[in-house]
Amino acid sequence: MDIGALFGAIGHIFAPWTFFMLFIGTALGIVVGAIPGLSGAMLIALTLPLTFYMDPFDAVVLLISMYVGAISGGLITATLMRMPGTPAAVMTTLDGYPMARSGQPGRALGLGITASFVGGLIAWIVLFTITQPLSILATRFGPFEYFTLIMMAMVLIASVSEGSLVKGLISGLLGMLVSMPGVDPATGMPRLTFDQYQLNGGLQLLPVLIGTFAVSQVIKDCMDRGGIPERQEVGNSKVLMSLRELKSSAGNMIRSSFIGTWIGILPGIGASIGSVVAYTVAKNVSDTPEKFGHGSEEGIIASEAANNATVGGALIPLIAMGIPGSVIDAILIGALTIHSIQPGPTLFLTNNDIVWGMIAAALLANILMFVLMTSTVKHISGLIYLPKAFVLPIVMMFCVIGSYALNNTMFDVWVMLAFGILGFLLEKASIPLGPFVIGFVLAPLGEEKLRSGLMMTAGDYSPIVTRPFPLAFTLMALALLVWPFISERRRKAKAAKKAQG
Repeated sequence: MDIGALFGAIGHIFAPWTFFMLFIGTALGIVVGAIPGLSGAMLIALTLPLTFYMDPFDAVVLLISMYVGAISGGLITATLMRMPGTPAAVMTTLDGYPMARSGQPGRALGLGITASFVGGLIAWIVLFTITQPLSILATRFGPFEYFTLIMMAMVLIASVSEGSLVKGLISGLLGMLVSMPGVDPATGMPRLTFDQYQLNGGLQLLPVLIGTFAVSQVIKDCMDRGGIPERQEVGNSKVLMSLRELKSSAGNMIRSSFIGTWIGILPGIGASIGSVVAYTVAKNVSDTPEKFGHGSEEGIIASEAANNATVGGALIPLIAMGIPGSVIDAILIGALTIHSIQPGPTLFLTNNDIVWGMIAAALLANILMFVLMTSTVKHISGLIYLPKAFVLPIVMMFCVIGSYALNNTMFDVWVMLAFGILGFLLEKASIPLGPFVIGFVLAPLGEEKLRSGLMMTAGDYSPIVTRPFPLAFTLMALALLVWPFISERRRKAKAAKKAQG
């Protein structure tokens, strides 16, 4: 922990232009998070081209503030329309919407906003405390340690993604496959380029991300002919919680925040799983579990504290080990590499100012999010009723501009459109997009580490099982692969036994 570096980064952020980046990023994140169909991943992917010529410090402040704002903004639509603005707010719909329908929309929003702030604050404390020690430990990792860690992360992503384990694995493997075209890192020869010179450099991260998240959502929204949602007015209800209410809810907030932080640290899981686990735990320990799903205050608090805590948690493996803790973190890795910054154990040594800028931005964006949402939530809630005919063309225009600006070639635009169609088809088949994108990001790194290790050992794979960390990561990956099948088999056996009895 370096208090001096933290205060130095905070002082830097309070420079007029950098603070403007923090403000605009947080505000845009909240707005985009509040509009169903638009996500933080889409916003950050679209913003990435704009950071090409920005100062790296300002760029990370802008992107991280968008991250914090987008996760928080999703609770507005989840509460007022039963439509989660972001996937992380799915659990909030179960109790936020019934409470809003019962005539307390302001109360429901106030609980969610306060829980979001507390969850983000607790996660930030963990981020500040353990990231640097963890990065020091990670400097002792060799190629095999990194390869097995990446392998474990891939399996973990697939095993907890929505849907079946098989679909999660298919998605991850597809992502790995499309990362293969380009120059072979060992031989320097082109591979899988199909005589297309544009593929010599591989498929670029930005068009793939914009296509997978933004264009696929535009296609989905264009095909969705649903009616206009019923309007829920916030009115003049009290938004801020009293000290007495905070005290009575403190245990739930703290517990859910730590659950969200821990799940955020696990590579690739994300805020959605964090809110599900925290909500389930809160229901199991509650004195009134029957209220859950019918406007329970405990349910709103558990969901929102956990999903915001995953933001700080997910930044820990990104900074300390260069492993994305979520889909948005995978995009942030792309943003750092654009500025020639390599995330990982040496980041504290090579770009110490950037690290502390990221940590300080996470704290200040969380505070700014709370101030903005409590003061403007009544106005922001009106944005959810914007017609798609107005929103979607603007989104599509930015998609094309962002992809073209990467290399000033139409090839990247065609790549974006192709992956937009692929992303739409994957979602139609209930195949999650998270493992696909993280597979695309992690596969080249995993291949590089494995080949480096094999070159060091003259082709000997034995360090995977003879060194403690690679062995531990490999066993964990195998356990994660096998456990869902064992669990499903036990569930079916139990159901069959119950049917016979």
